[in-house]
Amino acid sequence: MTAPGEIVHTGAAEYPGLDRWRDLPLKQQPHWQDHPDFDSAYAKLSANPPLVFAGEVDKLKRRLAKVAQGEAFLLQGGDCAETFSDITADKISAKVKTLLQMAVVLTYGAALPVVKMGRMAGQYAKPRSSDSETRGEVTLPSFRGEIVNGFDFTAESRLPDPKRMVEAYHKAASTLNLIRAFTEGGFADLRAVQQWNKGFMENPAHAKYERIAGEIDRAVRFMSACGVEFEGLKRTEFYSAHEALLLDYERALTRIDSRTGKPYVTSGHFVWIGERTRDLDGAHVDYLSRVRNPIGVKLGPSTTPETVLALIEKLDPTREPGRLTFITRMGAANIRQKLPPLVEAVRDAQAKVVWVTDPMHGNTITAKNGYKTRRFDDVMDEVRGFFQVHQAAGTYPGGLHVEMTGDDVAECLGGSDVIDESAFNSRYESLVDPRLNHKQSLEMAFLVAEALTQVK
Repeated sequence: MTAPGEIVHTGAAEYPGLDRWRDLPLKQQPHWQDHPDFDSAYAKLSANPPLVFAGEVDKLKRRLAKVAQGEAFLLQGGDCAETFSDITADKISAKVKTLLQMAVVLTYGAALPVVKMGRMAGQYAKPRSSDSETRGEVTLPSFRGEIVNGFDFTAESRLPDPKRMVEAYHKAASTLNLIRAFTEGGFADLRAVQQWNKGFMENPAHAKYERIAGEIDRAVRFMSACGVEFEGLKRTEFYSAHEALLLDYERALTRIDSRTGKPYVTSGHFVWIGERTRDLDGAHVDYLSRVRNPIGVKLGPSTTPETVLALIEKLDPTREPGRLTFITRMGAANIRQKLPPLVEAVRDAQAKVVWVTDPMHGNTITAKNGYKTRRFDDVMDEVRGFFQVHQAAGTYPGGLHVEMTGDDVAECLGGSDVIDESAFNSRYESLVDPRLNHKQSLEMAFLVAEALTQVK
């Protein structure tokens, strides 16, 4: 007998229509079904316990429903591509710490709860613009994230290996264990988080944010002086999210909820469909239309209002609150022209989706020294454009989706504590796309907090 909310341990159980994706156009996948270890790796994944549970997933959907209604704000952040070697207590705690610091600032600015979600415990696969990479006279398969192959440019490293899916599962489990310990065990205490923010403010470069930081500090000290003690002060909810790119992995970790008999992806609480795989008749849209998780879709500048409305019909036909999030990635040069028709079409259709800005992916450039990078000013300009579009349309700008780290890396240019290209050679660590570092992430939070005070 199963307890309420428990997921039946059925692995890749039969469910009507769940495997239809296998007969549809399928992009961005490794060719490894004929690999001698594929069947055993898939079987191991299918037999493993779920990483998240239906009750947690449903709770997140309720939280996102509040965001869709303008009663909460979503903060989603983490690595461009997680690496197995970075699954350490120090690295994970630094990311969680930075997201908690950002959330405190955003909570003040929005005067609303902030739903906290990490691009963590599953962001191991990455889409690529080409199936192969050529260096000199050597051509090898592209690096698709450590769940698929290795980064080193050798034939052995770049060979897709399905056993990596099993390793990714165990790395995700370790990450989730640490996140739960941090957020439930006092690490997320609001008073401690505000003390961390004081360190950020000690830098003269950030003096312009002193007013907001001071008001937050006074509010925290006031609660402390009043003897305020409640669970929301000492711990917090924290959800995991990743792009559901590798469908073999997602299918093997799909389980059936004993309460409803419906399928849930248990690799993470929230999964999204990328810009390269959101074809209406493709495998990714079909598969995620059949699971009960809250899901996101990335929308780039080529997206049309017709496509957006068709995605709603396909992925959220019953208009379930919290079910569907649109994550826009337009680029600073496009946001004010390309986003309004999409927002207006959804508004006029009376669909209640969560609107989130991804100000990172549309602003990637190549620095003079050859590194992929982004300018902090471009990132913030896209965020400002996102808010302006929603203000003009009378709709709610519901959240941020950023590639960031808690470490002192140098990958994005600018910020008050300026990063320039000379720092890339010693402090550029990302294997794929550049991330905001700890200080840039907090600076973004302060700037967005100012914008949120105007929204409310």
